[in-house]
Amino acid sequence: MRFSRKPFAAVLIAGALAVSLAACAPGTTRPFTGSANPESMSGEITVFAAASLKTTFTQLAKDFEVQHPGTKVTLSFAGSSDLVTQITQGAPADVFASADTKNMAKLADADLVDGTATNFATNVLEIAVPPGNPASISSFADLAKPGVKVVTCASQVPCGAATKTVEKATVTTLSPVSEESSVTDVLGKVTSGEADAGLVYVSDVKAAGNKVQGIPFPESGRAVNTYPIATVGTSKNKELAAAFIANVTSEAGKKVLMDAGFGTP
Repeated sequence: MRFSRKPFAAVLIAGALAVSLAACAPGTTRPFTGSANPESMSGEITVFAAASLKTTFTQLAKDFEVQHPGTKVTLSFAGSSDLVTQITQGAPADVFASADTKNMAKLADADLVDGTATNFATNVLEIAVPPGNPASISSFADLAKPGVKVVTCASQVPCGAATKTVEKATVTTLSPVSEESSVTDVLGKVTSGEADAGLVYVSDVKAAGNKVQGIPFPESGRAVNTYPIATVGTSKNKELAAAFIANVTSEAGKKVLMDAGFGTP
């Protein structure tokens, strides 16, 4: 008796197709990492990120190292303008995440951005006050009242630029007792009792937990900060840098950011 080979070949093709489809099924895919074989990636990258990203990027870096054994992510947080200065002066960085597009543009103008930056989050200001709100702050205008000790970011820092935008939009002039180089420094002044109020981001208030009380104000919508991220042109491990950026911008990365109070671009 003679058997045809065609049915058997068809079975093999169908089986291969089923395996291929199963690999693409929802819930089984990994975020794109720029590598044909993510498990083979190794090495270390240094990520320079805006101070307001400290909580989220610390978590994202840990998740990334778990997903890619053999890799290490070193984090450096500061005001975006300070980070740009450090990078342009030769500080070794593989990834830069800014709290505004203006500082990313400065890095691009210096030919230190590899490719195009990706916008991955947004943030708005919120008033942080000590628990109990002893100065009875309830609005942005209250920050300009005589005797109120308010702390802001310096104007060259994204949170400071946003504050100036709100001041202009509301025709309100603040007289801060100090201007800090990052939102974490502003928050520190509030939690230590050195200030009655500080202007930080929504995400900073949420991360501080019960150390501060948040006072939202509608005028914050006049100054929405967009956060871009990019590979630094001088990076020595651009593949790993691109993989980290892909994880930040993945659905899992977006969830971490949104859970922390960030918005989507």
